[in-house]
Amino acid sequence: MKDKAKYVRWGLTAFLVGCALLIFYDVFYRDNAGTVQAFFGKLWSILAPVLYGLAMAYLLAPLVNHLERWILRAKDALEKKRGRSAPVRRGLLRAVSILLTWAVVLVVLYLLFAMLIPQLVDSVTTLISNLETYYNQIYAWVTNLLEKNPIVSTWLSDLVNRYYSEATNWLTTELLPGLQATLTSFTGSLVTGVWSVITFAKNFIIGIIISVYLLAAKEKSLARCCKLLYGVLPEDRAMFAVRGFRRVDYIFSGFVRGKLLDSLIIGILCFIGCSILNMPYTPLISVVVGVTNVIPFFGPFLGAIPSALLILLVSPLQCLYFVLFILLLQQLDGNVIGPKILGDSTGISSLWVIIAILVGGGFGGVLGMFLGVPIFACLQVLVRWLVNTRLQKKHMPLEASAYVNRDHQASETPPDPPEGENK
Repeated sequence: MKDKAKYVRWGLTAFLVGCALLIFYDVFYRDNAGTVQAFFGKLWSILAPVLYGLAMAYLLAPLVNHLERWILRAKDALEKKRGRSAPVRRGLLRAVSILLTWAVVLVVLYLLFAMLIPQLVDSVTTLISNLETYYNQIYAWVTNLLEKNPIVSTWLSDLVNRYYSEATNWLTTELLPGLQATLTSFTGSLVTGVWSVITFAKNFIIGIIISVYLLAAKEKSLARCCKLLYGVLPEDRAMFAVRGFRRVDYIFSGFVRGKLLDSLIIGILCFIGCSILNMPYTPLISVVVGVTNVIPFFGPFLGAIPSALLILLVSPLQCLYFVLFILLLQQLDGNVIGPKILGDSTGISSLWVIIAILVGGGFGGVLGMFLGVPIFACLQVLVRWLVNTRLQKKHMPLEASAYVNRDHQASETPPDPPEGENK
């Protein structure tokens, strides 16, 4: 009977290993999207409204809680003045808070778009109409540079002659067929793009409805999730999981909400400052600076460099003023606005922030660069807890400085004398 159970375990292990290998091959080594990728892609397209609703409910929950407290304080003050009190209907209070929250969000979005979109369209239209002028200006700069530097001109001529045949071959065999294929598929791409916009708008509207339901029942949903954890896991592991999720929520809520608010403030300050300095393309530059500011560390540079180059085409002096203004704005953000809003929500050093951004950007693009920092912060908390737990079991110190010269201290400690010498 023992041998039979052992063979069953071996067979089950071999079966699971084979399934894992097949899934690994299907995900990473198929030329086209494998079955697993296709399944998750289809699942993502189906659950996109639910995920949008979860994200919106998560971001708006603090505002709902704040409005509830504000309404209760206003109600208590009014009842104190009138000298009588009435019971609070929690359902009505929650409904009013959610309604006010979405009213505030929609009004803010409307004001932003009403002020920003027309000016943004004007900026893009002006940029497109001035493309020929900018081209002529860049051509004149390059021509002047080559005339004043014959060594550079000779080097470029040799370079062009050297790679002329390769460039001609590339133009005839790759670029022109590629352009023809692009023009052929332009109509289909346009239809696909329009359909994508319609799909996103539909998912966004459904996501708003789902977020209302989630905000209305957020305490019940939290209680049910905790009940599920305590029902499935042992009590000590369930308590550990709850504490872990609470820590993850603290990191993500502090970073994601704080960074979005910080980027909104920076975009508004950039718009005000550029308007005062009479910069060209002020709305377009403010949007670029505000959006790229959500990326930690590299975001300000990603937004400032193309904006500065765009202003340079109009006026080199204004470009210098813009660079100085952005440096002052980023100093204000890094030393005043950012610490006030974000605080120490992540708790990781600048080196790990850079590594998190690089790794997250490599795997997830811009979204990965944004979410890489809080994910690394959560992993750091988990690793620190695991290490400290093992050290406590060994009755060893938790301070990192205690292990720098621990090997030398151990070698210098004299061995214990034999038992007979102490007597």
